[in-house]
Amino acid sequence: MSTDNQVQVENAAVVIMDFQEDIVGTVARNPERVVDRANSVLQSARDNGVPVIYVVHHGGRFADDTPGRAIHRGLSPATGEMVLVKTKTSPFSTTGIDVLLRQMRVDTLILLGVATSGCVLSTVRWAFDLEYKLIVVEDACDDADEQVHEVLTQKIYPRQSTVVTADELGQMISGG
Repeated sequence: MSTDNQVQVENAAVVIMDFQEDIVGTVARNPERVVDRANSVLQSARDNGVPVIYVVHHGGRFADDTPGRAIHRGLSPATGEMVLVKTKTSPFSTTGIDVLLRQMRVDTLILLGVATSGCVLSTVRWAFDLEYKLIVVEDACDDADEQVHEVLTQKIYPRQSTVVTADELGQMISGG
């Protein structure tokens, strides 16, 4: 994952989950901030050659193709970035993300998403069991419940991942 707080970019990928208009608008406590922080992560990744994989949820209330199901307008994928569609909480259960990551020779996942207690939690648990090294960007994740977000990012996630801010991740990726 990292050596001296640096990410080995050739083995890493950003996985940005459920940053969809209706999810950000209804689940995030501070939508502008979490979108800004996610954008910071994406820019750092793109500037340093780290692949970005978007994961979006279709199904349930997002079964129909509505404007609310779209990726948030402030976080549009760049040309060539993949968008995987999942129908359950974790992308590992209903997409081919594990095979894709292994083909890409990725062993380190940089995770951001809405909700901290939903897609992020499920992905941390599943990816840890699959022996990925994990970095959770705590301020590029959000949850409707502030206490749940804090407990997960401060007490639970550190047991299985490195928890950093978007600014700290930018330094880790750039080697600064």
